[in-house]
Amino acid sequence: MNKGVISVLVAYLIWGLYPFYFHAMQHVAPAEIVIHRVLWTFALLAVYLFCSRRWRWIQKAVTDKRTVAVFLVSSALITANWSTYTYAIVTNQTLEASLGYFMNPLVSVLLGTVFLKEKLNKAQTLAILFACAGVMWVTFKQGEFPALGLTLALSFGFYGLVRKMAPLGSLEGLTLETAFAFPVALLATFYFAGQGDLTFVNGTCWDKFWLIMAGPITTIPLILFAYGLKQVPYSTVGFIQYLSPTMVFFIGLFFFGEELQVDRLIGFILIWAGVLIFVGENFFRSRPGYRSELN
Repeated sequence: MNKGVISVLVAYLIWGLYPFYFHAMQHVAPAEIVIHRVLWTFALLAVYLFCSRRWRWIQKAVTDKRTVAVFLVSSALITANWSTYTYAIVTNQTLEASLGYFMNPLVSVLLGTVFLKEKLNKAQTLAILFACAGVMWVTFKQGEFPALGLTLALSFGFYGLVRKMAPLGSLEGLTLETAFAFPVALLATFYFAGQGDLTFVNGTCWDKFWLIMAGPITTIPLILFAYGLKQVPYSTVGFIQYLSPTMVFFIGLFFFGEELQVDRLIGFILIWAGVLIFVGENFFRSRPGYRSELN
């Protein structure tokens, strides 16, 4: 196993273990967790890029109106995604969070079709139909629209779509996104402090430590992923990406004891069927000489 595959695997393993971190921070307001994630991620990325002498792009990026516009939008989308995920875990909705990330690749394909005029083959169409059937099943059988799961899938799907138009790499891009969110996070910090409702001020030393750790927990897997992505075929990443939501699902089910009713399980099975079709098509498509009957 080469270093690239190991790096990508470790990145997805860390992302898959995120629920333990956020669950341990249940006594902290979700908004404060997101604030510290923005503040410390920006600080850590700024130091990393400075030490690795990767700062020459900054002047060109911030003086280009299109780049600024793209990253303002992507900053809002990734902040919304982080906020939704944090809220889902803190409020014991880990299973629905996993649902969102199982659906995400299918949502990305659908968005590519709608906005980038990419063509769906029959396998991809079938996969998306299964995912839609799963969402509709949960909605009508349980009378409960999976809003959190869809918000996660759509926010990250649109984030990926916007980043396709971005001229910067993943680390530089996240630095700019958190830089744009930084003033808002700082103002929110002062607001909560003024209300006397800031865990970072009123909490224990451990609370302060874990809130600061929001930076490394966000940044380290991204650096590993960016490193590994250069050395690993994207088809391989397509398989590994399901490691994270699978871990999140089982953590919610077995460690947090969240209830999985039969109707919700059937919805998951329909979505998983779509995922299997999608992954299977990608696997066979990556093989030499492959010609699908489902194109």
